[in-house]
Order: sequence, then C-alpha cells, then structure tokens
Amino acid sequence: MTTRKMRTPTFPRLPKGPNGGIQLMLIQNVEFLGKSGDVVEVKAGYANNFLLPQGLAIVSTEHHKRMVEKHKAKLLEIEKQRLASLRTLADQLSKQSINVEANANDEGHLYGSVGAQEIVSALKSNGFSITTDQVRLEGVLKELGLYTVKVQLHQEISTELKVWVVPAANG
Repeated sequence: MTTRKMRTPTFPRLPKGPNGGIQLMLIQNVEFLGKSGDVVEVKAGYANNFLLPQGLAIVSTEHHKRMVEKHKAKLLEIEKQRLASLRTLADQLSKQSINVEANANDEGHLYGSVGAQEIVSALKSNGFSITTDQVRLEGVLKELGLYTVKVQLHQEISTELKVWVVPAANG
C-alpha cells in the first residue's frame, strides 16, 4: 500500500507591492482603506480572506486602471452636474422666506417648539424637497419671530433660509 501525498491547491500569485504586501485596486469604497479606484497595498490575509471574496477589490492591472479612469471621468461629470443643480437650489432657498405656524402664549413663547421637521414640511409646501438632516438648527425654536436657519445641501454647498415663526391661526 502506497501513501499518496496530498497536493495543496495553488492559487495564482498576487502582485507584491513595494512594501511586501499585496497590491490591489479597490472596486468599492472601503472605510479606513481607500476609495473606489485607489490602488492599495494590504497584507495577504486581508486580501485573500476579505477584500477579494467580498468583491471589494481586484488585482491591479493596466487594463483595470484604464477602465477605472474612464469610470471616474463619468462619475466626475455626473458629480459636476449634481453640484450645479444643488447650487441653483441653494440660490433659490436663500431667496425664500417661509412661515411656520405654532401655538404660542401672549408673550410669544411657544407651547411646543419648532424643529427641522416643521421647517422641511413648510419648504415642501413651497415646492422644495430637502431632508431634515440638511437643516442645521442651533437648538429648537421656542419663541415667535424671525430666524435665519442654515441649510447644508452638500459638503461644499450651504445656504441660509429665513424662517418666520408665527402664531397659529385659531379658526
């Protein structure tokens, strides 16, 4: 009886980086590592056990680099168009003055408060679509009057909006 030697499967060699790690190109953004299209160098275990099986990275070749550059150019163009439309929206919002009705006592103190949700609802009724996390309040509004509220549409684009808190019409 002869004993057969078991052969371990051989995987293709992954390209080594200048620091001895494995060089890969990210397909998707990976937190704490890089953005899509970045060429990164990681340890072999991280590459073989996480990045490659999860489909987050591929072996970095010249063909892949060219493909990513074309894709980045398209994404850049789309982002430029999005920023232009957000700047237009910011310009329109800065010219707006909205009224938010709230119940208040005779001294002008509100029984409740006006928060981001009420401001977003008032903007929706004027035809603007923004989310509550884009409205930056420095605390809730608790009195009647005029407030200047910051609206952050994008990392680079913000504007200010005039919000009148007026007494509710008790009909």
